[in-house]
Order: sequence, then structure tokens, then C-alpha cells
Amino acid sequence: MARVSGIVQGVGFRYFVIRKATAYGLRGYVRNCFDGDVEVEAEGDKLMLEQLIEDLGRGPICAKVKNVETEWFDDEKGYRTFTLET
Repeated sequence: MARVSGIVQGVGFRYFVIRKATAYGLRGYVRNCFDGDVEVEAEGDKLMLEQLIEDLGRGPICAKVKNVETEWFDDEKGYRTFTLET
């Protein structure tokens, strides 16, 4: 799981994450948090997860990422696709 802070809402960040995660064959979700952060939970190939985390640190052109906190889990939840949660 990753939590991204900075200017990450209202700049297309969630759709950027969906495009990247889908391209990497990852499954999970992305959603806005009430405090202005964006939360990402993804599962799949470890190298692709690491690439996604790197992408989260950059974000789309209009975003200004301040921090990416990550937490790794051993067990998978069995997501089938990568979705936008509201």
C-alpha cells in the first residue's frame, strides 16, 4: 500500500495511477483520502510494484508530490483489476 501526499487531488493523479498500474498488469485500487492524500493499494509482480512506486513519486505533470509512504504486505487480497474507488 502507498499513501501519496502533496498536491495530488484535482490534478489527474488517480487516472495517472490507473493507467500506470494497468500497463504494469497490477491489480488493486486508487482513491482520494479526506485529508488530501491519495491511497494506492496494488498487488502483482514485485518489479512492477516497485516501478509503480517510482511513478507515484513523480505523478502527472500538474501534481507536486511531497511524499510517498509505502507499506508492504505478504498476503494478496485477490483483486481482479485495478479500479478507482470513491
